[in-house]
This record gives sequence, C-alpha cells and structure tokens, in this order.
Amino acid sequence: MKTIFKGIGIILLIVIIGFNLFIVFTGRYYLYAGIADTYLRGRLTPAIDEYYHFDNRMIQCGPKQEWPNGKNYNVRQLDSKYDEKNKRLGTVAYLVIKNDSVRFEKYYDRFGDTSRVNSFSMAKTFVSIMIGIAINEGKIKSVDQPVGDFIPEFKTGDNAKLTIRHLLTMSSNINFDEDYSNPLAFPAQAYYGTDLLKLILKYKVVGEPGKVFKYLSGNTQILGIVLERATGKHISDYTSEKLWKPMGAKMPAFWSLDQKDGVEKAYCCFNSNARDFARFGQLYLDSGRWKGQQLVPEAYVKQSVTLAGLVDDDGSKNMRYGYSWWIIPEYKGHSIFYARGIKGQYIIIIPDQKMVIVRLGQMREKEKKNDHPVDVFDYIDAGLELAQ
Repeated sequence: MKTIFKGIGIILLIVIIGFNLFIVFTGRYYLYAGIADTYLRGRLTPAIDEYYHFDNRMIQCGPKQEWPNGKNYNVRQLDSKYDEKNKRLGTVAYLVIKNDSVRFEKYYDRFGDTSRVNSFSMAKTFVSIMIGIAINEGKIKSVDQPVGDFIPEFKTGDNAKLTIRHLLTMSSNINFDEDYSNPLAFPAQAYYGTDLLKLILKYKVVGEPGKVFKYLSGNTQILGIVLERATGKHISDYTSEKLWKPMGAKMPAFWSLDQKDGVEKAYCCFNSNARDFARFGQLYLDSGRWKGQQLVPEAYVKQSVTLAGLVDDDGSKNMRYGYSWWIIPEYKGHSIFYARGIKGQYIIIIPDQKMVIVRLGQMREKEKKNDHPVDVFDYIDAGLELAQ
C-alpha cells in the first residue's frame, strides 16, 4: 500500500513540475490566477461578483436620479414556473420597468438592489454606445474609419481592411480563438492576463472582413483601445462623463482592468446593479435620449439595433445582431433587442411596450433558439405578464 501511495505521489509531483515548467516556458502566468480564482475556490468558472479580486477603475456617478415606482409596483407576483426557473438558474435580480417606472423587482440569495454584478459581455454593448457618442463628437470619423488610424499594427496587410463597423458587427475575420472551455484560448488569457494590448496584437485579420458573422470577444477589446485613443481618456472616465453622470446612476460602477492603472477589459467586466444597468436600456428605448437630453445620436441608435446584413458560416442570413446588440426581429408580435452576458446577464428592450427588463444571474440555459438562449424568452414572457 505504501508503494502505491508513493507511486501516486511521484506521479502527482511530476505533473505539478511539468505544469509549472509549461507555464514558465510559455509565459502563460495568467493560468496561476485562473486556477486560484476557480478550482481553488471550488468552481469551474468565474463568479459574478468577484470584481474586487481584480484591479478596477471607478466609473463616477453624479447627482442621483431615482427610478420612480409604478402605482402597481410589485402588486403582481411572478408565476411559479418563472420563479422556479429563476431559482434553478441562479437568478440574483429580476427587474421590469414600463413607462419609465419600476413595475416589478425581485432579488434572490444575498443580493439586493445595490449589489454589483459583472456585466460580462453586456459590456460589449456599452462600448458600442460609447463609440456612437465619440462619432457624434468627431473623435471618430464614422463606423467605416479604419482601425489602423488608431492602432498602427492594423495599417498593413489584411489588417488594413479592418474598420470599426467590422468590430461592432462581429465580422472582423480575425483569428481570435473564442473557446470558453480552453484555458489556453483568448477568453481565459484576456480575463486573467495582465497585458490586453499585447494579447490582441497576437491575432490577425485572416480574410475579407465585413461578410460573415462570428462572435469574438477580442473585437470589442480592440474597440476599447480605439475608443481610448480616439478620446484621449480611459473608457471608464469617458463613460462616466457621457453616460453614467447624465443618466443619474445611483452608484459608482467599476470596470475591471488587466493590471493596476491598466486597460479596461472592454469585452466584459463592467460591474453594477440591476437598477443602474436598466438605464442603458431606457436610453435606447428612448432613441438615445435621457429625460429629453440626446446623449447618443438617434441615427446611430437606430442603426445599432438594425440587422447588420451579414451571413453566418453556413451562408444563411444573420437575423440576430446589429452594432453589439442582439436582435429578436419578431416574438409574439414584438420586435425586441437586448444586451447579454455569458451567465445570463440581460438588458431586454421591448419598444412597443415601452419596457425594459433586466435579469442578472449565475447561469443561463444551454439550449438556444436561433442563437438566443431560451431563458431570454421566459424573462420576456414574465415581464409582459407582470406589466399588464
């Protein structure tokens, strides 16, 4: 028996030494952070509320504007089938706003209306909004401006074909490896790494951009660099100035960085609460206006939530994406668009109902319908019932 345990111990030691040698010789030191944040904490993926484990930049708020509660606030309750699904999928916040007032909200576990949760890929939508503002200010010429005007490494070869539009619409044809289960792929390196600019420059345009839709987080990270260089400001500071303060956010938000005083993880990691996230939805519901003030050009808003005219890998027409907004062209008579994150973070806008729905949680359904997680439709149905 001692011999067996000794043999197992030797094998484990060899594996550990080999793993560490692999990290040292390949320079993948981010794997240490990834293991410490997941496996050593008893989980396989990042948590939704771990922003304080990272360096962050604060998105300052100004004078607060409270959401008014509707006269029938929380009078109606969630149907049990929706409530059960919320519990099963680890929903932490579900909020329904109609006609500019809160009709329903519910929080689960230890979370409440001031709990900050990672946006994950909803941040891609927020970056898109800021691009529209920068264009309106003349800091970016148009969505068709070459990326190489801001990042010199994109001035030559196929890289020179890349425009801001291609990044917004996920049609860059860059060879990013969008594999969430592979610790060696772009998402893990970006999330746990410490040099996002160096990382994105490892990848190249490998064909004609602007044709085929392929969802790649690196596209938005490049947009984040473009936005920072175009405005001369950190994107957190620009967001604070142009949106967070004018929209009257209740609490400061935090955007996670790749290192202290570093670059925002533009493709993810905007940390805020359900009521403040809802402001982005209300802004686009009102065509870029907030309480009568035009914060985002109306034409840009309209184009953002219009299908981008791309095809999928199989040659079929892409019917679900605009400028970093997901689009449901028709559902039960409604045209809907929404922002989404990998764990089921959603800001859903139903224009004909003047409705914004926010759902934050620990996971989403794996099953998809037309590339939309099927739980999105449950949150829509529940919101429509609650706001009747």
